[in-house]
Amino acid sequence: MNRAGRKVFCLATAIFLAAFQISCQRPLSNVESGNRDQVLHLGNGTEPQGLDPHIVTGVPEHNILSALLEGLVTEDPKTLQPQPGAAESWTISPDGLVYTFRLRKNARWSNGDAHTAQDYVYSFRRILNPALGAQYAYMLHVLRGARAFNEGKSKVAWETVGVEALDDHTLRLTLEHPTPYFLELLNHYSFWPVHPGTIERFGAFEKRGTPWTRPGNFVGNGAFVLHEWRVNSRIIATPNPHYWGAANVALKAIHFYPIDSADTEERAYRSGFIHRTQTVPIHRIDDLRERRPGEIKFETYLGTYFYRLNVTKKPLDDARVRRALALSVDRAGLVSNITRGGQQPAFHFCPPGTGGFTAGVGLKYDVEEAKRLIADYLKATGQSRVPPIEILYNTSESHKVIAEAIQGMWRDKLGLDVKLLNQEWKVYLDSVMQANYLTSRAGWIGDYNDPNTFLDMWLTDGGNNNTGWTHARYDELIRQASRAPDIAARLACFREAEEILAREVPVVPLYFYVNVTMRHPSVQGWHPNVLDHHPYQHVRLKAP
Repeated sequence: MNRAGRKVFCLATAIFLAAFQISCQRPLSNVESGNRDQVLHLGNGTEPQGLDPHIVTGVPEHNILSALLEGLVTEDPKTLQPQPGAAESWTISPDGLVYTFRLRKNARWSNGDAHTAQDYVYSFRRILNPALGAQYAYMLHVLRGARAFNEGKSKVAWETVGVEALDDHTLRLTLEHPTPYFLELLNHYSFWPVHPGTIERFGAFEKRGTPWTRPGNFVGNGAFVLHEWRVNSRIIATPNPHYWGAANVALKAIHFYPIDSADTEERAYRSGFIHRTQTVPIHRIDDLRERRPGEIKFETYLGTYFYRLNVTKKPLDDARVRRALALSVDRAGLVSNITRGGQQPAFHFCPPGTGGFTAGVGLKYDVEEAKRLIADYLKATGQSRVPPIEILYNTSESHKVIAEAIQGMWRDKLGLDVKLLNQEWKVYLDSVMQANYLTSRAGWIGDYNDPNTFLDMWLTDGGNNNTGWTHARYDELIRQASRAPDIAARLACFREAEEILAREVPVVPLYFYVNVTMRHPSVQGWHPNVLDHHPYQHVRLKAP
């Protein structure tokens, strides 16, 4: 073979080998292609309850809505300090009561409509409308006159509420009393705006469940738009070209996957299907800590895992039974042997150090006292046994394991008949809202770094107080805290409120959260913080 022939043969061979190699290569994983194309794949824990910011109440919903909507302020991705969002600036009156926001003139809704101060007036009026029945409406009660309007008291006109559009780009909010965490409060989705034209088009000002939140209908003002929603499969958000900061958004898409099985989610992570998990299976923590130490994350999280007790149903209408349940839980054993993620036993409700507040020890582990309380209850009621206790939890391996541990403690230490019931997320939420449960697992993540976000939950008729519990002195303490003349007086109110919770036990705190997740090293701009908030406009992907 001559030199030219050898060259042709060698070239043909090289082409064949290259083609063969390519044909044998495995396809790129989601993570690999996502790193190349700036597409972030996230486990989201469960199918969201919905995407109406004035209706939803959970973390899975927040994760998605924070891509689609933006409030007057946003957060520094590291410190969570308030930063300009839809408002480019604001001023605060010397008495701390009047906040005047200047909206960005280049802010637009995702359909191109101008974003105006009147949109906030409309949105705040919607969530406070009693007919909507928004659970989170109480978040806006810091506004002057908002509580009276929301509670539907007679002859309360909207004009008395401290919300006013001075012009298209100037919004004035007037408070009932100085609220030191007000700017942080504005970054909660209850304060985020909805597009008036869309709400009116679908008749959603008072009506729930309309299709305004579906792809093609949803109009938002955030960095991303709702591109696709396949129920129980995925939700895709893509960049909003009308977002005021669109030039600085690196991600080309975010895929949210409702994977409510922690085991399935962890396998999805290891296979390269997702960049980050929402949680980690309890039984896999030790192995992942050893095998993937740079990817498993243990991060402080401002939250409390607890059991909610329905005080309107027997036997939990008796405080002796409720206290016995709380006193018979071995919290130290629970976090050491079951959760194993560095969680702290919770003997009070508000996490220690929240906004500078730490409650005194309200509960303890005291089986003998718990047995005495049960004996007193049985003697007083003339019963031979305590009626069965049922624990409701939403479907999750972790919640199931914890419920089984609590079931064993209450059965073995107090001789109680304890049954377990699991429900899918939306059904579980409805059961809790309708008080159709006896005992239910719950978790509360602070909406802002202040004890009020934990303790105002248990006000009489509070939007998230689904226990049926009411206590006049507790209500007064929380309201006194909002008007306290100084920090010391304010924290004293919270401390007494915690003492009442420990005595009355409408809830059984179990542990303070640590956020245990898996995160791929390619995810940049994702900073640990106590609220687990991560503004997506700061996130980008870089192949390690």
